[in-house]
Amino acid sequence: MKVTEHIANAKGETLFSFEIVPPVKGKNIQDLYDNIDPLMEFKPPFIDVTTSREEYVYIEKNGLLEKKVTRMRPGTVGICASLQYKYNVDTVPHVLCGGFTKEETEYMLVDCQYLGIDNVMALRGDAMKGEQYFSPCEGGHSYAKGLVEQIAALNQGKYLIDELKMEHTPNFCIGVAGYPEKHLEAPSLQNDLKRLKEKVDAGADYVVTQMFFDNKKYFEFVDAARAMGITIPIIPGIKPLAVQKHLRLLPQVFWVNLPEDLIDAVEACPDNKAVRQVGIEWAIQQSKELKDAGVPVLHYYSMGKSSNIKAIAAALF
Repeated sequence: MKVTEHIANAKGETLFSFEIVPPVKGKNIQDLYDNIDPLMEFKPPFIDVTTSREEYVYIEKNGLLEKKVTRMRPGTVGICASLQYKYNVDTVPHVLCGGFTKEETEYMLVDCQYLGIDNVMALRGDAMKGEQYFSPCEGGHSYAKGLVEQIAALNQGKYLIDELKMEHTPNFCIGVAGYPEKHLEAPSLQNDLKRLKEKVDAGADYVVTQMFFDNKKYFEFVDAARAMGITIPIIPGIKPLAVQKHLRLLPQVFWVNLPEDLIDAVEACPDNKAVRQVGIEWAIQQSKELKDAGVPVLHYYSMGKSSNIKAIAAALF
């Protein structure tokens, strides 16, 4: 079932969803299940599964270091299929521009169609580790808009090679990212909203926001998007703080501002256990206000850990 159908069927009730990261290759998938199991009591209608782009590693060979390209967290589509089978839940694989050609993207989408996966999240992706700026691989998309256009075209029965005719077309529900405090590379929030409108016009069906810690940022972002003519659901993304280094890491990596009250509370913590509790309590208050405002879904960035997400969900659902 599509994410938008789940939202429509909820008839105004706020839904619970979360996002997971594939394990590093070589790890047992049971570790992933162990973190998902405690969250299933809150009946998520869908689970997002991230995709990692390629990265460079250095392998010692004959006394020299040889530079190789690898993917440390493969298996997104396989994990999605496994979760659908194991938990009877819809899944949303993330589809990236970075590190994938248009042909590779088409192959991934065909796999999703065969597996009965109805939703995809279309993202540009980050720069490669160790590189300052994003650059697409040869034959890949430069922006998420082009990725959305490719998925929307496939929904209309159009392969990259025009001569191929599709007897059974997919009907993917397409999610895209929105940034309440602007994307870190955008020159302004207004400019970033224009880019979001382009993705919506290209065929996006819903938006999931980047993390934020001040609900005012989300409400202002939604109002600005609506004023621009964006009418699709805008789902807030929530990440609870968990360690002290998040104070400097998250603003640097994700271009987010932390409220002074939250900063003061974290700085007063004697250890990360206390920080984790502060993060849980802040996310609960954030979530309660958002839920009271009637947001369609509360979407949590779990990053493979579930105990704090469970504590938050238990207070809300």
